[in-house]
Amino acid sequence: MFRSKVDPWLAVLLMGSAVLVLVSLATAWPRIASLPGQLVLGATLVLGAGLPIWLLVSTVYRVDEAELKIQSGPLRWKIPLQSIRAVEPSRSWWSSPALSLDRLCIHHGRMSQTLVSPRQKLEFIQALKQRNARIQVQGF
Repeated sequence: MFRSKVDPWLAVLLMGSAVLVLVSLATAWPRIASLPGQLVLGATLVLGAGLPIWLLVSTVYRVDEAELKIQSGPLRWKIPLQSIRAVEPSRSWWSSPALSLDRLCIHHGRMSQTLVSPRQKLEFIQALKQRNARIQVQGF
């Protein structure tokens, strides 16, 4: 299992948004007397505070015998290792299951790309190459 590298600015942003939601809800909660209103606030709490924290603690990459499994909060991806063509460094800002801009771009399938940010990039690439020696590693 490879944990995502986390850029400090992104950790502050995610934790700050969770704290902001918690403070806002704590302020609003005493004023909401109805059950539907409390349910809306509860759902807001789960999504607004829970999701950023969930992303921070659960973004991981697993290389098993046949697949690269990516988990980021409630989101999951599976990439067949035999479909991976190349891996190269990236600093792309595109949305992805990566908590750092120090990323790897994984080219797979005919035209697909997935961005990841494992803490141990070289060990991660080595784990991929052990299971698919045809993967081209570029830019290192």
